[in-house]
Amino acid sequence: MKLAAPLAVVLSLSWLTAFVARAEEHHDQRREERSEGHPPPVRNMEHRQEAPRWQPHPAGVHPHGPMVRPHAVRVLRPQVVHYGAHPWRHWEHPVFARPVYYWDWAALRQVSCIAEDSYGDQYPVTEDTWRGFGLMNMTDVEDDALDRCYQESGGDQSCYLATCSNF
Repeated sequence: MKLAAPLAVVLSLSWLTAFVARAEEHHDQRREERSEGHPPPVRNMEHRQEAPRWQPHPAGVHPHGPMVRPHAVRVLRPQVVHYGAHPWRHWEHPVFARPVYYWDWAALRQVSCIAEDSYGDQYPVTEDTWRGFGLMNMTDVEDDALDRCYQESGGDQSCYLATCSNF
């Protein structure tokens, strides 16, 4: 009778060990089945390809109108300008509803706006701000992004303000 309890414990442990080993083997087999025919997942930025060589698109509007389906976006080099300097000729763009920004205006140091053309190319403009910069000054930054888009896209009439952010 004294051997029955230890024997039951030994048999239980051996059964449990065999069960765990079998479950791990089954799990590994399932993992191999799922990974067949699929490339390994890309982790971090190690396998990211180099951007293709820059080649500007033809001047004017995209022949099929503005891009609305998912597409590759090319983001051009940001232009940093001091507020009040307008390096691009002003474009008399169509009137549009301007966004309302809920920012901590007292903490702003720079504002960045991005305009996008009909090809999906993005034209970022970043401007330095000063203490007291507010919503009434945002029109100038937004217009600078639109002016840059219009000028550098070769007069694409469909340039629009994509987004603005602050930091």
